[in-house]
Amino acid sequence: MRRSMRLAAVAAAALVAAGGAAFATLASGTASAATTSGGVKFAYFTQWGIYQNAFYPKNLDTEGIAGKLDYLIYAFENIDPTNLTCFEANHAASQDENNPNAGDGAGDQFADYEKTYDASTSVSGVADAWGQPIAGNFNQLKQLKAKYPNLKILLSIGGWTYSKYFSDVAATDASRKKFVGSCVDMFIKGNLPTDAGYGGPGTGAGIFDGFDIDWEYPGTAGHLGNHLSAADKQNYTALLAEFRTELNALGGTRKYLTAAVPAGQDKIANVETNKIGQYLDYANAMTYDMHGGFEPTGPTNLQDPLYGSPNDPSAPVPPGNGKYSTDAAVKAYLTGDASYGIPGGFPASKLTLGYPLYYRGWTGVAAGSNHGLYQPASAPAPGHVYSGSVAGVSFYKELTGFVDNPSRTFFDPTTKGAWFYDGTTLWSGDSAQSIQAKADYQHCNGLAGAMMYSLEAMDPAATLFNDIVNDTNGATAGCSTAQPSASPSATRPGSPSPSPSSSPTPTGGTGGCTAAAWSAGTAYNGGAVVSYNGHTWTAKWWTQGDIPGNNSQGVWTDNGACTGGGPTTPPAGGSCTGLTAWNSSTAYTGGAVVSYNGHKWTAKWWTQGDIPGNNSQGVWTDNGAC
Repeated sequence: MRRSMRLAAVAAAALVAAGGAAFATLASGTASAATTSGGVKFAYFTQWGIYQNAFYPKNLDTEGIAGKLDYLIYAFENIDPTNLTCFEANHAASQDENNPNAGDGAGDQFADYEKTYDASTSVSGVADAWGQPIAGNFNQLKQLKAKYPNLKILLSIGGWTYSKYFSDVAATDASRKKFVGSCVDMFIKGNLPTDAGYGGPGTGAGIFDGFDIDWEYPGTAGHLGNHLSAADKQNYTALLAEFRTELNALGGTRKYLTAAVPAGQDKIANVETNKIGQYLDYANAMTYDMHGGFEPTGPTNLQDPLYGSPNDPSAPVPPGNGKYSTDAAVKAYLTGDASYGIPGGFPASKLTLGYPLYYRGWTGVAAGSNHGLYQPASAPAPGHVYSGSVAGVSFYKELTGFVDNPSRTFFDPTTKGAWFYDGTTLWSGDSAQSIQAKADYQHCNGLAGAMMYSLEAMDPAATLFNDIVNDTNGATAGCSTAQPSASPSATRPGSPSPSPSSSPTPTGGTGGCTAAAWSAGTAYNGGAVVSYNGHTWTAKWWTQGDIPGNNSQGVWTDNGACTGGGPTTPPAGGSCTGLTAWNSSTAYTGGAVVSYNGHKWTAKWWTQGDIPGNNSQGVWTDNGAC
């Protein structure tokens, strides 16, 4: 992570209504706790997305998002520079990266609980009424929770622009207690400041299920002007401990604590990786923004490579010799990195990977030997209006027609990273192929799941979001401990697969079932065609053991009836003799086989406590009766 690891959000010039102002900041990621199957899903909803992007909490309902998430993170709240407490204000942050006081006193109280929603934009379909105690995003989130009672909503504090005073609030036991107590009182107990007829004691209660701490970054430079201390590393741990203590003291239903954690070795070195896990439900690694237009003349590079590459021209990250990659970050948290003094020790089952829903890019890029990758550039690519007109940054929805064009899409089999190039402009971010690679990595390494930043960047079809959800819910084609070797050239998606099961075949209909019968033991790639129960079916993505027509993720597309065909019931799993009975307290890795309720079951990825046949992520494959 060369600089902020954060996306510049909508500019301060975003729409202003009734005295409320949008502000821009750079965001982050984190998550919270519940299922332990490796399929947990988190996404950020930004406070300012309601302005220029017109992305409201209602969109989470109408676009099919809320029901697919475990945790929604509302970003961001700030730290009062005078009192060193949580607070609310109507004051836009400066967008000048050279202003060391850019976030001082900034906030958007209007967006939080004063903006009125009409019937067309309200989650409930009912317009806000005069005299109600809270309105704005907070009230809409309350309505969203009523409609999706399993969705947990966390409040994020900090981010790129709002991390200046974290070092101060974490400095002493007294300052930590004062800060955490103020945040709990305001946002969990709901004692919102009274303003413009809104707020008051208890008016915000029941909305947030905990906090997400996005300190960018302890002990090292973030935004210009951030306060730093040599004791930040230890004080960060102590701050998380104080949050955990005060949240636990509330009693009642569990309150969650998560953190957005850095993905650069130089920044992870200022985190006690072996201590913070005891306080956090989850940590979301900000595994993006590793390269981008903030390196204005290149060389071009991948913003979120899964693995490193010997072809990567970037300089090593001091004081060690490592370079940025998702794999390097994960290994630092889990097993450590001695060259940076990182001890490791963070639980894999609490660590998620971050997925950007936006792209970073350059222009004036010559093709070179690898379709523009690792080549000099003349400048950052022109930004777009919805992503704040920031040079070198664009949302997915602003690049449709570019990043979804197969002729411009490239994938490096060594780094498992994707980029998009038209001969002049290169954008780096995720494709369907790189998303699948990252989801496979999550499953194979026993990680918690996926975090997405941020939802207003999506197209109306939520293309990237659904790819990430499907692949996080899905299985993996297999795990290898070896990193892919360097490849001399990139590949385009859609290259012929060596597997005959992936060969294209007719879509079915009333013809004969000439496709091979579906088998629970066969691993199918996306595009594979089988016959089952008198129908022809096509796999949408990688799958094994998912019964056509009986899979919660809808991995198989029904192409219609045919004659002949495969079996009408799942093949039997054989005798249960010799199989270990499933145990809710046992941690199983991918490939583990158990017996439960008279059936044989195989784990797709790491899991604990997920009942076979009764898990929303479908972690257990039913191999049939035994």
